[in-house]
Amino acid sequence: MLSDATLTPLTGTTLLLVMIFAGRAFRQNWKAQGPRWAAKAWLYGLPAAVAFAALAFIPMDI
Repeated sequence: MLSDATLTPLTGTTLLLVMIFAGRAFRQNWKAQGPRWAAKAWLYGLPAAVAFAALAFIPMDI
């Protein structure tokens, strides 16, 4: 089932944008370390990590 999974260019672009914006929010939150920063870091870090893993391990369908 997962062996034939591929990313379309639109899906790849969407995942790239999610990774960029969530990663930037994660980094800004980590540097500021305001109230409840650890919970916010998880909130921003998980989508960035999932998007990165998908882009790294699922091939593109071009």
